[in-house]
Amino acid sequence: MSVPPFVQYETTDEYRAHYERMYCQSPVPTFDGYQVRFRKDRFEHCFYESTRRNKVKDQFSWQRAKRIDWIKAALQDPDAELYVGWDNKRKRHDHTHRVTVIVEDYVVVIRLSKRMTAQFVTAYVADSQRTIDRIRSSPRWR
Repeated sequence: MSVPPFVQYETTDEYRAHYERMYCQSPVPTFDGYQVRFRKDRFEHCFYESTRRNKVKDQFSWQRAKRIDWIKAALQDPDAELYVGWDNKRKRHDHTHRVTVIVEDYVVVIRLSKRMTAQFVTAYVADSQRTIDRIRSSPRWR
């Protein structure tokens, strides 16, 4: 799969406007027919990172932001790797979450609802071998 080119803006507001324009206006269809909805308030979760690894997202991630168009590409890629998500609170796999992995270990997570709809959860580059190994050790999505 070829991915879209990086998106280069100078401000977080420009990335936010791009996100809202591209993703929040109407659902994004996946290659297998799910209609993924994006909420405006997911922008911070997706494009900010924790500098202290304490789950407080306090810094805008230019690395994540420049891949903003990769979210749609990942969702629409029929050759992407698909895995069952993980429920960290219950410490078990969660079949209501689907994890998509494409080139450069780029990850997109969606939460499935009824009637072939889904909600966007997050997207990021798996920044450690441990992270990507954990994802790839999950059951394959069927």
